[in-house]
Amino acid sequence: MKTRYLAGMLTAVLLVSLALVWWRPSPVRPPLVVGGGLPGPCRDLDFEAVSYVVCEIDPRGHDVAVFLKADDGKAFGSLETFDEAMSAQGRPVLLSMNAGMYHEDLTPVGLLVENGQEEAPLNLADGAGNFFLKPNGVFMIGKDGKAAVMETTAFAAAKPQAMFATQSGPMLVIDGHIHPRFEENGTSRFIRNGVGVRVDGTIVLAISRSQVSLGSFARLFRDALQCPNALFFDGAISALSDGGRMIVGGKSPVGPIIAVTAKQ
Repeated sequence: MKTRYLAGMLTAVLLVSLALVWWRPSPVRPPLVVGGGLPGPCRDLDFEAVSYVVCEIDPRGHDVAVFLKADDGKAFGSLETFDEAMSAQGRPVLLSMNAGMYHEDLTPVGLLVENGQEEAPLNLADGAGNFFLKPNGVFMIGKDGKAAVMETTAFAAAKPQAMFATQSGPMLVIDGHIHPRFEENGTSRFIRNGVGVRVDGTIVLAISRSQVSLGSFARLFRDALQCPNALFFDGAISALSDGGRMIVGGKSPVGPIIAVTAKQ
């Protein structure tokens, strides 16, 4: 009787242990999106098993500009510093995002135009890294208020009158075609952000919440966001703020910054 009782107890303990193992909750991963909802122009979008924050901006209803330096002549260096400076000037931002590659001193690798003034020249050189994975390109807001993404040599030939511009690379989509050097779904995976412009002039900013290949990121802009031309901004350091808090990323330094504010 005692042996049968002990066997029953051991069986019960074993069943409870197995149940605890079976129902053990999955490890919780720290969220990339921090608190609250998204900025007004933005929405969540899932594409090819990757989650994104997508922001669609009509430049007729918002001011879209590119920034690098504060009044003291030094690069802002982070979205948080930039947001605070804009708020102190009475121009709180609706959203801000890193917008181009930079050197160690935070100066742009390529063209930067701010308020119609060229702060860094167009870069037509060859080199290593994503910026030089040609064709690369330029995002610009013209003096007529219209937005465009242009391949770099086309921009150099056209010499458009830019009010704001930032050069980066590679192009993601060129006249409806995916960059010719992208693999369909390559092994290089990072959190990435970029910009596209639709035929109707809508500016589309997108940032992934998890790692994504360049091929899939390009298809997002072409197939899901209907942008015939789109430009890669950066990977790994990618960040998005709503002016008061970081939505994605934010711990890495930034060089050029794109910001959206209410129309003045």
